[in-house]
Amino acid sequence: MLTHHLDGAVWKKASRSNGNGGNNCVEVAFLDTGVAVRDSKDRSGPTLTFTKAEWTAFVDSAKDGEFDIS
Repeated sequence: MLTHHLDGAVWKKASRSNGNGGNNCVEVAFLDTGVAVRDSKDRSGPTLTFTKAEWTAFVDSAKDGEFDIS
């Protein structure tokens, strides 16, 4: 997805990120075509985009602990 398609995106970050000033976080934007993710420290930098199915698979895996460090 090209950056100019993200001009009207509404970016959000986790509510728990407020304790550190919100500067060491990722932000997500929910789009008609999927989800975009960016670094909150570099808002004009690169953006990753995912389909809705890819994002759902990632979130479900995170909830299931698949990415936990043992």
